[in-house]
Amino acid sequence: MIKDKDLKIQNLESETSALQDSVQNLQLQVFDMQYFSLQNNDDALSYYDHLDLEDPSRYISDKLLETNEQKGNNPLVPYEGMENDFKINKIKILNHQWIIADFSDGKYWGELLLKYELKDDMGVDFTMMDHLLYTRSN
Repeated sequence: MIKDKDLKIQNLESETSALQDSVQNLQLQVFDMQYFSLQNNDDALSYYDHLDLEDPSRYISDKLLETNEQKGNNPLVPYEGMENDFKINKIKILNHQWIIADFSDGKYWGELLLKYELKDDMGVDFTMMDHLLYTRSN
């Protein structure tokens, strides 16, 4: 009976150790994924200190999503939607100048590399730098 308990404890300790290693590996992956991110870039964030914005990334993302509100395709997407209108879905703000964004019409999708400028009047100008549309194989 004591041997069974000792074996269970040993198995649980081994499992706990493996789980702790997994958590540590996942944390390292998250840190790697966040490397190119305005939220974690103090040098880039310092460009917005004078604007008194609580969350510049959120503000810029919201402004970019507002470009979806006009009728038809998003004006930053240089393609005509085939199934529906192309709209921007996911946004990754890389730093104080660049954004990568994903767009889709529900069936077809692509990505945009955007340059942006957050101005002192809180307006945001977006300029499409490059784009791609994935080909769909049937």
